[in-house]
Amino acid sequence: MCGLSLPTWGREEAKSLMTDAANPPAVRREGSLDAPFRHALAWRDPEFYDLTAVEAEMERVFDICHGCRRCFNLCDAFPKLFDLIDNGPTGELDGVDKADYSKVADACTLCDMCFMTKCPYVPPHEFNLDFPHVILRQRAARRKADGGDFVREQLGETDRNGKLAKPVAGLANWATSRGNKPVRELMEKVAGIDRTAELPRYHSKTAGDRLKRPMPPDPAGPAFGQRKAAIYATCIVDYNAPETAVAAVGVLAKQGVETRFAYPECCGMPQLEAGDIAEVARRAERASADLLPLIEQGYDIVTLTASCGLMMKFEWPLILPENQAVKRLAAATRDISQYVVEISKAHGLAPGLVPPEGGVTLHQACHARAQNMGPMSAQMLRLIPGAKVDVVERCSGHGGTFGVMKQTRPMAVKVGRPAARQVAAKGNATLCSDCPLACKHLGQLVEIDASPGAPPPREAHPIEVFARAYGLM
Repeated sequence: MCGLSLPTWGREEAKSLMTDAANPPAVRREGSLDAPFRHALAWRDPEFYDLTAVEAEMERVFDICHGCRRCFNLCDAFPKLFDLIDNGPTGELDGVDKADYSKVADACTLCDMCFMTKCPYVPPHEFNLDFPHVILRQRAARRKADGGDFVREQLGETDRNGKLAKPVAGLANWATSRGNKPVRELMEKVAGIDRTAELPRYHSKTAGDRLKRPMPPDPAGPAFGQRKAAIYATCIVDYNAPETAVAAVGVLAKQGVETRFAYPECCGMPQLEAGDIAEVARRAERASADLLPLIEQGYDIVTLTASCGLMMKFEWPLILPENQAVKRLAAATRDISQYVVEISKAHGLAPGLVPPEGGVTLHQACHARAQNMGPMSAQMLRLIPGAKVDVVERCSGHGGTFGVMKQTRPMAVKVGRPAARQVAAKGNATLCSDCPLACKHLGQLVEIDASPGAPPPREAHPIEVFARAYGLM
């Protein structure tokens, strides 16, 4: 899988170990009682891209998953796998055509929920199972053998796209609006972008433009003179949701935190999802080198979306385990909600918070949960006295381009509908998520299924809700 010299346990080998009295295993137990960890990705090793070896590892992992099935209610990859097995001639994995393994891989959004919340066989268990990284390896091998998907890879060039759209933001938003049926039908026909998907809007003034002049910290803030934060805005916030960055800086300045804008480039999550690990490594090297001087000056690095925090804290160190700048950056990085909670515990919060009207439904994004830091956005919002905060933990189904491409959007809608129904049932006035794309996707699904005349919830980032509670927006 990721570390290529590791043992290749399968379900049949596990049965043999458990029944071989003459050769008892050193440890007999179901699952692992030790802290889980992930192996570094061996993406520089030519064997990593050997499709025959990849297929063999997928067979091993899929067979273990078939014997367990704890992940049946996560993304659509597992139902697809189990249906292929159950509808096959043998009812076992050997009845599944290996050509169909790609159907399972294509349904995976790399959300990491199976690894983090369900699987009992992750390392250090001897089964050594890491389903998301097996799928990542398969995508990397396919990309090396066949080339990438042109349209998806162009959509993944988020910095370039944002810079091109900036001077013509109004025109770009008009062209990509769902209401512009002729253009959206043409986009669907030519580029495969589903005409029904709500696409991110662009702005002529990015977060970087709006925060060129640093916002001075409040001398009365509880953390004044004790904290400095560099805001890694992320591509989607910089170009598509600059108000999130302004809200984050406003909240931190209110606490007395010295802030500055620091966004060298996209973290490479779109490239990771496409299997272009080498490009992710290049971005990690450049960005960590750019941010390291700030860390040495005492700045904490604060990310504004869950996916980017996951990349910088976890994926980059697994891709470049020898890179000391990447390690230091990972240790210095906090998600914005995590950072506000840390400040509240260490220094307290500035007074003046007022509960949001109508209550808040927080969607706990998968990439926030995968960081193993706890429900930080919920904790942050509950610091607002009297705030009504309800949490939804089901997957939104969006998964980057997964929710906008015609080929995969039906799957994204199917996976996201249960979460959307939970959001609607809460009946709160505001819907927020650590992932802006998930929030937009769920908001659209709630609107589609709503009763006629029912107002859809207002969509926001959790830090925007917090900023409004201070009267900053």
